[in-house]
Amino acid sequence: MRLNSLVETLAKSRSTIALIALVTTFAGVGLLIDRPKGALVEWLALPLLIFGGGLFVGAVWQAPRSTAAIPSTLATRFLRWLTLDGKLVRLFPAFGIAVILADLAYNWIQSANPTFQTEDTIVLLAAGALIGYGFVPDRFARERDFVLLFFVLLNGILVVPLLTARLYFADLDKSVDVYSWVALAPETSAVLTLIGVSNQVHAVAGSTAPGLSFTPQHFSVPVTVVITTACSGIYSFGIFASAFVAFELTEHNRPSPRIWALLGLGFATSYLANVLRMVVIILVGYYGDTPNTDLQNMLVAHSYLGWIIFLAWIALFWTLLFRFVPRESTEATLRAIQKRGVLCGICGSDLTPVLRGYRCKCGSFFHAACAAERGECSKCRRPLNEIGSDQTLIGS
Repeated sequence: MRLNSLVETLAKSRSTIALIALVTTFAGVGLLIDRPKGALVEWLALPLLIFGGGLFVGAVWQAPRSTAAIPSTLATRFLRWLTLDGKLVRLFPAFGIAVILADLAYNWIQSANPTFQTEDTIVLLAAGALIGYGFVPDRFARERDFVLLFFVLLNGILVVPLLTARLYFADLDKSVDVYSWVALAPETSAVLTLIGVSNQVHAVAGSTAPGLSFTPQHFSVPVTVVITTACSGIYSFGIFASAFVAFELTEHNRPSPRIWALLGLGFATSYLANVLRMVVIILVGYYGDTPNTDLQNMLVAHSYLGWIIFLAWIALFWTLLFRFVPRESTEATLRAIQKRGVLCGICGSDLTPVLRGYRCKCGSFFHAACAAERGECSKCRRPLNEIGSDQTLIGS
């Protein structure tokens, strides 16, 4: 009974649980993709993913879903076009396996001692989404499309530009450091100068990434921080951008000025959070007492600070999104359902005289097929696999 009570409580607070699940899941994704090597939190990636995924399933599992009742969204129309009206969906597992083999072949050719990089993690996650897509029930079509689109967009933002640069320069070890040169190092330098920290952005011998040099307050030895792609925060930005775009595609039927405005605001504030992260890391080193503690404190800040700021930003943004932005497609579905006749308490579709169904003692109606699949009333938890005093068979 305690478990049932817990499930019912979760069902009543579905939005809150979904928000907690979303933040927890993306905390795990952030650690998995942008691993702070040598830090304890690196080992929390898988537990956070499992816990967040479990919470998310618990939050949406009780919601009646029907592909017939859910209106077409931007995501469904895009995927229908991309898969030739759904004809390629059955080939998704083959595509996923091909992506895995291509990634392994790429790493094998790239070097005599291939290593597993962040981009490999992103590619393999997308392959897993392709393989598992067809195994997700249709009543979870929105969540299924969100996961697939998220990983496809993540590859488009983080992996495709890197591969393009490597092909263009004919260098398999090429790193995309243009983001650090253009959109991070100069802005970080400007903010530090504004608050009175003298610094200089310059090229670093043996590296394509920019260096930012400053002199700590308590000693005169200059310190140079090299802002490479791995520590630029581009991975966190890619995770946020992919999640937000996938959310908008799966929750709305058409683009609107509000969506574009929110998208621009989200990207801008995510970018500012990334600049803030670099500024704080430099300030930790600037106020260090000795060269040894200065380096140690900066390493600790680099390992933990980016993940903490990213997590705080994700939590704040999605809280505001859930609170103030209506879920257009869901609200339209509910309004349409309220105007219709008797509905199945499991799938949400109409009950008609030609379809056999059950009427539970609590007053809920179900299709016979849905009742057989679920096995219990979604409202009162009475068993539906047998017709007894608690259920009435209706229909022919």
